[in-house]
Amino acid sequence: MNAPAQHREPAGLDPALGEDAACATAARLPDAGALAALAHQGHALIPRSALDRAACTALPNLYDQPQWFRSRVIMERHGFGRGQYQYFDRPLPPLIAMLRTQGYQRLFATANAWHRALAIDDRFDAEYDDFLARCHAGGQHRPTPLLLRYGPGDENRLHQDLYGEHVFPLQIAVLLSRPGHDFEGGEFVLTEQRPRQQSRVHVAALGQGDAIVFPVRFRPVRGARGYYRAVVRHGVSVVRRGQRHVLGIIFHDAA
Repeated sequence: MNAPAQHREPAGLDPALGEDAACATAARLPDAGALAALAHQGHALIPRSALDRAACTALPNLYDQPQWFRSRVIMERHGFGRGQYQYFDRPLPPLIAMLRTQGYQRLFATANAWHRALAIDDRFDAEYDDFLARCHAGGQHRPTPLLLRYGPGDENRLHQDLYGEHVFPLQIAVLLSRPGHDFEGGEFVLTEQRPRQQSRVHVAALGQGDAIVFPVRFRPVRGARGYYRAVVRHGVSVVRRGQRHVLGIIFHDAA
C-alpha cells in the first residue's frame, strides 16, 4: 500500500532540515539500549543527541512560516494549559518525515510486543507507509508532527495524544532549546497510574537536541497474574523564564 508523498525540499529550506541532514540523523534514533530501557521502565532517553544544534536552531525558525503548518492551537483557549503549538502540513520537511519513518521502523517491534503482552489483537505493519495507509482508510488523514512554543508562565497539562481509532503506542519528543540558557523551568513530566496505587512521576532531564520515547496512553507492566495496563500521561511544568521549543513526533495521523 502506498501513502502520499511526505516531504519537500523547496528553495530556501535550511539545509539542516533537508535530505542530507535527515540521513545523518537516522543513526541517532532509538538503539538497542533505548529499546531495552523501554522494555524495563516504559520510556527511554535516546543516549546521543537526536538532533544536532543546526537542526535545533532551524526548526524553531519555521514556526513563523505558516506555509509549513496546517493549524495552530492556543492552549489556554482549550484548557490545555498555556502556550501554543502548530501541526505540520504535508508534504513534511525531509528531516521530520525521516524521524517519523525511521522512528517507526525502530519501534514497531516494541509496539507489537506491548500489544501481545496486553492481549490486544491489533499488530503494526513493518513498513510505515502501510501503517499510514491504515490510518487514512480509517479517516485519519491529517499529519500530527508538531512544533510547540512556550514562554514565561506557560505549561502543558497532563494529557494523551489520541487522534482517532488507530493509535501507535509510542511517540517521541525532542527538546530544541537550551535549558538554563534559552529557558528555565519547563521540565518534561510523565505520570504513570497503576491499579490501586498512587501515581508515579518521572521528570526527564533533557539537553538541547535530546529526545525521549514514551507511551501515548499506556504500557504493559508485569503483575502477579500477568501483564496489566499502566496509564501514562505527559506534560510540561511551568516555564519560569525564556522561550522553550519542542518537536513532537506522533506516528498515527489525526481524523
